[in-house]
Amino acid sequence: MDRPVFRRAFLHPRFWPLWLGLGLLWLVVQLPYRVLLRLGRGLGWLMYRVAGSRRRIATRNLELCFPHMPAAKREQLLKENFASTGIAFFEMAMSWWWPRDKLAQLAHIEGIEHLQHAQAQGQGVILMAIHFTTLEIGAALLGQVHTIDGMYREHRNPLFDFVQRRGRERHNLDATAIEREDVRAMIKVLRKGRAIWYAPDQDYGPKQSLFAPLFGVQAATVTATTKFARLGRAIVLPFTQQRLPDGQGYRLTIHPPLDDFPGETEEADCLRVNAWVEQAIVSCPAQYLWAHRRFKTRPPGEPKLY
Repeated sequence: MDRPVFRRAFLHPRFWPLWLGLGLLWLVVQLPYRVLLRLGRGLGWLMYRVAGSRRRIATRNLELCFPHMPAAKREQLLKENFASTGIAFFEMAMSWWWPRDKLAQLAHIEGIEHLQHAQAQGQGVILMAIHFTTLEIGAALLGQVHTIDGMYREHRNPLFDFVQRRGRERHNLDATAIEREDVRAMIKVLRKGRAIWYAPDQDYGPKQSLFAPLFGVQAATVTATTKFARLGRAIVLPFTQQRLPDGQGYRLTIHPPLDDFPGETEEADCLRVNAWVEQAIVSCPAQYLWAHRRFKTRPPGEPKLY
């Protein structure tokens, strides 16, 4: 995709409310980091109260994935998850507008040598991530130390799309934004020996998916990880990110490559991917994006879960 370009049309009155909101957000994120964390928790508390649909989806997901967890503990986890989601709103703005050196002070990166080693050999890399609430700021922090390409879906509001892409790409000037449906571009980039951020943990429907257990529940699991690795001749490096307690910043971990991946069958690969997703979520359950209907697609004959 081409770089985002400012257009005179963005000055049209229909965009003024968004400009006002963005301006206020810019002012707020000039506050100290620990203050923003508290504001984010407050926003999360408000979201928990008013976002009934998302709260019900997250509640159902926690019931499905942690059926043996006491109800009171699940409820506390749900509230912490909404607090994390509220914080993510300000982290997004921080990643767009904070000075690069100020933002970099929050990063604690582990395992970067795995990525550097693969790239030094000219090998493409699939950085296999999952949808934590820290996704936006994690990508910004990692992009400051290594070029990472990514899949991208254009926002419906062109002004917001411009601001979002410009904010993201300032950390990663050599990166390529690839349309999410452009499989050929994805494979081409991997064959050039570049690294791509890719998350296989959401439900994209039955097409190009197989059912594999996730926390003991059959989940439509995309087979694209296998296809991209095989056709792009790439290795898969699992990647996790976590917001540390007490305002200490963020731990970004690039794990060793998956051995013998892709395997003999897509079914076996989907099992491995979901097993890793489970492990990553359990390490930091309050920061996962539970408001996504992960189990929306059901095997034939099974009842709906939402």
